[in-house]
This record gives sequence, C-alpha cells and structure tokens, in this order.
Amino acid sequence: MAEVKLSKRRKMVQAIFPDGRVFEGPSGTALGEFVRAAYPDPQVPAMAAAVGGELRELSFPLCEDAEVRPVFLTDSEGIRIYTRSLSFLLAAAVHALFPEARLIIDHSVPFGGYYCRVARRPLFTSEELARIEARMREFVRTDARIVREEVPIAEAQARLRGQGLFNKAELLVQGGIEDTVPLYRLGQFQDYLFGPMVPSAALLPQFALTPYPRGFILRFPRRERLTELAPAEDYSALLQVFEEYGHWLDLLGVYDAYTVNEAARTGRMVELILVSEALHSQRIAQIADTIAEHPSSPRLILIAGPSSSGKTTFTKRLAIQLLSLGLRPYPVSMDDYFLPRDEMARRGLTDFDDISAVEVSLFQRQMEELLKGKAVQLPRFDFASGRREIGSQLQLKEDEILLVEGLHCLNPQLLPPGLEGRSFRIYASALTQLNLDDHVRMSTTDTRLLRRVVRDAAFRGYSAEDTLRMWDNVRRGEKRFVFPHQGQADVMFNSALVYEWSVLRSRAEPLLLQVRHPRLRLRAERLLEELRWYTPYPGDEVPAVSILREFIGGGILAAYYPSPFERATWRREP
Repeated sequence: MAEVKLSKRRKMVQAIFPDGRVFEGPSGTALGEFVRAAYPDPQVPAMAAAVGGELRELSFPLCEDAEVRPVFLTDSEGIRIYTRSLSFLLAAAVHALFPEARLIIDHSVPFGGYYCRVARRPLFTSEELARIEARMREFVRTDARIVREEVPIAEAQARLRGQGLFNKAELLVQGGIEDTVPLYRLGQFQDYLFGPMVPSAALLPQFALTPYPRGFILRFPRRERLTELAPAEDYSALLQVFEEYGHWLDLLGVYDAYTVNEAARTGRMVELILVSEALHSQRIAQIADTIAEHPSSPRLILIAGPSSSGKTTFTKRLAIQLLSLGLRPYPVSMDDYFLPRDEMARRGLTDFDDISAVEVSLFQRQMEELLKGKAVQLPRFDFASGRREIGSQLQLKEDEILLVEGLHCLNPQLLPPGLEGRSFRIYASALTQLNLDDHVRMSTTDTRLLRRVVRDAAFRGYSAEDTLRMWDNVRRGEKRFVFPHQGQADVMFNSALVYEWSVLRSRAEPLLLQVRHPRLRLRAERLLEELRWYTPYPGDEVPAVSILREFIGGGILAAYYPSPFERATWRREP
C-alpha cells in the first residue's frame, strides 16, 4: 500500500485503483494527489476520475475510502473536460484583454476545434488574436489555478450578470438549482460551464487560435492524435449549413437553452415547432428543385450521413417532393449489398461499417444496368439470418430515378467513373447550433445519441445501456467511413430541430436513469445533466412527417412510403 502523505492527526482514507493498487492519504486530500501518486509519469494526462461510479474533478477532496478510476484525455469524457476547460481559458483571456467583447463559441469544426464569433465589437484582427493566444499561454506557463467555488444561487446570478452573462444567470433558475452552484474563476473572470473542469491551466497546453472568415477557430487536438493539431482546412460548405441554421435561429428568436425555455413558458413552443418544420420542408423542397433542374439530369441520388441523423425520413420526404415535380423515385438501400455473414467471416471481416463488408462490384454493376434501362434482380439482406436473399425485380422507366441511402454513399470507392457524372450526392446530419449559452456548446453527437436512445428503446427493444455500449463502435465507424467524405456532397441537409431537446427530455430521462454499468453511467449522467437545462415539452404538435417522428414515434411516412420491397403504388406497373 502506498501512502500519499502521512498524518497522525487526520483520518486516513484509501483510493483503490482498477489494477488493485491501494493508496492512502489524509481525509480531504485532493483526488488529483492520489491519481498522481498512482500514475507519476503518465503517457496521457488524467482530466478527472470516477469515484464510486461518479465523475469527480481532480480537485475533489476524498473523504472516504473509494474505488477510483482515472479519466484520461484519451477517454471521451476526458476530451470533453479538456475542451470545456479550454473554452473557459479562451473566455478568460478575451475578458482580460477585451472586456467589452461578447465571445460566442459557435460550433465544432471537422478538423478539431470550435468556430468562434465575437459581438459588440469588430471582428478580432490577427494581431488581437495573437494577443489573446499569448494570454492563454501565459495562464498555461504559470500554472494558473482554475478555482472552483460553491456559491449561493442568488449570488452566482449576480456575479454572472455582472459579466454580461444574463441568459446564463436566468438559466440557473430554470434548471432547478435551489442552493449553490459551482462557479469557476481564472484571474478576474468567473463562469459556470455546466460540467467538470481541470484544476489548472497547465493541463491545457495544446491549442491555437486561427483566423477564419467572419470569426476564428479555437483549435485543439483530437483524442486519436493528442500530440498534434490538425491543420485548419476549408470547410466552407459545412460553415454555410451552420450559418443557415443560425439564420433560422434568428428568425425564431431563440439563441440558447434559456430562450427555448422562455418559448415554452410564454406559449410560443407551438410556433417554434411549426416554423422549424416549415424551414425543414422549405430546405427539402430546395434540394428537390436542385435535382430536378440540374443540367446533368442525375438519375442516381446518393444519401449518406451518420447514425440517427434522420436519413430515412429525409429520404422519404425528398421522394415526395420529387414526385410533386414529376419525377418517380425508387428507393434502394445499400444495406442490401452487404456480404453474407459467412462470407464476411471467411474474409476475416467483422465490421459492417467497413466498406469492405459491401459487395461494391455488385452494386456498381446493378446501378449501371438500371441506368441503361435493363431489368435487375435486386438483393435483400436479412439481418436476422445474416443471409442475402432475392429481392424485387426492377427496370427503370425514363421518368424514374434511384434514391440510394447508405453509410458509404459518399465514399469515392463506391461509384465507377462512368456513374459519377450521373449521380447527385446528399449529406444529412443533425448539425445543431443551439448551445446552452455563449460559452458552452451542445454537441451534435449528443443530439444524435439522444435520438438513438429514445428510438432504440421504443422500436428496437434496446435499453439505454445497450445503446450507450454500442455507441463507441458507431462513432469509430463514422469517423472512418462517413465524416472524411462529407466534402463530396453536392448539398447538405441539417436535420437538427431547435425544439427537440425539450421534446426528447421526458422520453430519454427515465431510460438514462436505468443505466447501471459504471463506465456507461458517466455518459448517461452527462446526458441527464444536459437535459436538465431544457424545460420538458410533450410535443403533441410535432407533425406526423417530422424528422423527429422517426425517433419518438407517431409518424405516417413508414406506412405511406413503402420499403424497397413493397413497391405498391409508387411504381407504375407495365
């Protein structure tokens, strides 16, 4: 048994680590002291630790014997703590140098970082950004402490208002906090970040500030490559989607969790729902018009996107719009081109997310034949048996087009050169820009995960624990096979809805509260903490064709728009 610090006057407590080692120290010793004693020279720094299944900051005083599991920077919760604390570091530096500025941490960028804007003053120049970055690095170099203080709620509100954070001050009351709230201080700046923080700026060495049109990027490492910052890239197409969503938020008069809750309190939630859905309909109609008027007259429409982005409902709604323009879409699922499970085993393949699990040659051959007007016997993959069966026969007429949905639809390996010019690619995802407040962004990944938790429980018989257990594998597949190709899209569709967290809350909370696995519990607790800031709303007014109905139920498109093997009235028979 190792000892952190000897003392005869104080009670001794033990920290029991996963490998069985036990460290002892005086009651009240900071958790970080035990972690440093157990891991004196870690390859990856610890950001926090789980104590008895609860996520605790490194500054947390250990007063009872407990099982302790470090949360490292390579863990999903660890990188969240890093980026949350780094956002605080940025806000503190901006406040110190430009106290009149309103910093807005807007959305994530695909190469690792946050896109940021500034209000109440002109855009920061390159020289001003250099000054801000230098102040941040000074905090790191001097090991500036990020001091946590439990403050009575009324006092916390007063302090936040004093720094211009008015909506955050009001949100604390909406979130049901009655006694105290943890405020964090760095220099003269104070803030509440809605989650655990690191105790020192010295734990935040990797970052950079990079100018970008109409704002700047706070760059930070991804947990797959912690020692380097990916170079800033042009992501103008994705930025345009976020800016469009920002414009929608302006139209709705909502900007953060507080203003969404105010809409519920003042009876404006129905308006939020109806206008949000109208904007979705408008965007889907625009995409359909683009396809119909495209100079190359594409007949192969490819739709990709990550899990729970609403691709299925989007595809059906797009089909309806195309029908209204005189085009006849025929749906095809790339899942039906999976190799039979025994063939995958023979080839040593275990991951359905890998494009190697798809018989690409068969897909290419059939698409080429269909576009030439030939009859094709489509396959059908049965997930229950793992076998590929014979599906329906198809022969396209001149006014018919193919609507192909699948994980790999934007992968350059999917189409031969001859088909690329006859295709149109769409990327769909829930790219939320609605954040908790100016300094705390809501993860687009969390929106999709919350959707999936609700859907899996309602329609697939999975518990929230089952969904959370699968999620890391889902994310690995997305990072390898979806996100790298989103730039191949001709258009993007943002399926995020400004009101959805309010509607999902009452459905997701009881599911997440049932999670018991220690590691998965940390993720469930984080989602519960995020949900608590949104006033629950029943959502009876959500239209039956909404993207959200794919996850909460009550939609009509599943019955109206048949599967590829229930063609019914959607295809004219000869």
